[in-house]
Amino acid sequence: MVLAISVSIRHAFGLFLQPMSAGQDWGREVFALAIAVQNLVWGIAQPFAGRLADRYGDGRVIAGGAVLYAAGLALMAQATTPGPLMLSAGLQVGLGLAGTAFTIVFGAVARVVPVRRRSEAMGIVGAAGSFGQFAMLPTALWLIGAFHWDGALQVLSAVAVLMLLMVPVLARGSIAAALAEPVIPARAALLQALGHTGFRLLCLSFFVCGFQIVFIGTHLPAYLLDRGLSLETGTAVLALIGLFNVAGTWLFGRWGGTVRKPLLLTGIYLARAAAIAFLVLAPASAWVAWAFGASMGLLWLGTVPLTNGTVASIFGVRNLSLLGGVVFLFHQMGSFLGGWLGGVAFDRLGSYDAVWLLAVLLSLAAAALSLPISERPIARLQPATGTSQ
Repeated sequence: MVLAISVSIRHAFGLFLQPMSAGQDWGREVFALAIAVQNLVWGIAQPFAGRLADRYGDGRVIAGGAVLYAAGLALMAQATTPGPLMLSAGLQVGLGLAGTAFTIVFGAVARVVPVRRRSEAMGIVGAAGSFGQFAMLPTALWLIGAFHWDGALQVLSAVAVLMLLMVPVLARGSIAAALAEPVIPARAALLQALGHTGFRLLCLSFFVCGFQIVFIGTHLPAYLLDRGLSLETGTAVLALIGLFNVAGTWLFGRWGGTVRKPLLLTGIYLARAAAIAFLVLAPASAWVAWAFGASMGLLWLGTVPLTNGTVASIFGVRNLSLLGGVVFLFHQMGSFLGGWLGGVAFDRLGSYDAVWLLAVLLSLAAAALSLPISERPIARLQPATGTSQ
């Protein structure tokens, strides 16, 4: 439920780009930069939020993130100049996402399921988050039409508060359930991970995932409008991405328990390159857009349980939220670039063509980076003898 609320609201931001930019007489770069800042803040804060969750419990971190998320959405509705938009949509919502999204939730799940079911469990949770996206997008579009974009943001702020209702359950003993792995100082675990070739390759390939997802999620509705399609079509495509991602995330999570996860990641990135090329090169039509939404949805967040599952396979779960947060930082650096570069490219060049081409080339590079990664567990570090963590 936490992931469904957090992720679904985040994926609805693309619907606000055109009406908010037009209503405030901004270029698209202003809104795009705010979303880019949001993703960068989310990424920078994620390792710290992960460390707090590893040490003090997931429930406390999710509670703080929910409060920041809801407050950021409420203040975003009041933003009339770029500065407040950066502080609300960028800083506050970014910090809120760090406390409520994938890394924290997947860390909580990984600590309470058997190793053989871990990848599948992450896929199930990711699928639940994707269903939230599918349900939220048409709801957000209706809210914008009924209450204007600022009223819609106020309603979404109230929805974000509902995450606090899950905290009492999540606060019960997730740290005590961290299996029987030895306590390892966070600094030592981090240095060991950064020295591991597979970990570095995961970071670089996840950078590409972030670039593609945020560029598409933020700019696809506007791109389709520019090609003569309706905002309703753009909303339907994002909703299809969410719907098909329910199946895709669950399937890849399930397959990750039996097939080499880096091999599956390679396949996802190759298929994404083909889907993007199809959208750009095919004649503009609703059917083409819908086909892209369905195919991209199958590939959308399947990378998340596979990437986090690979980290858990190599390093264990004791410091999973911290190490997963570091990998996610690279994802969010890509997200920053994808969100911001889309706005810059349109304002400077008048189209998104250069960014679509870059997305295809990066996808091919990510496929090549993922293939050689090994899931073989590392030799465990010696347990800490003191309390320094």
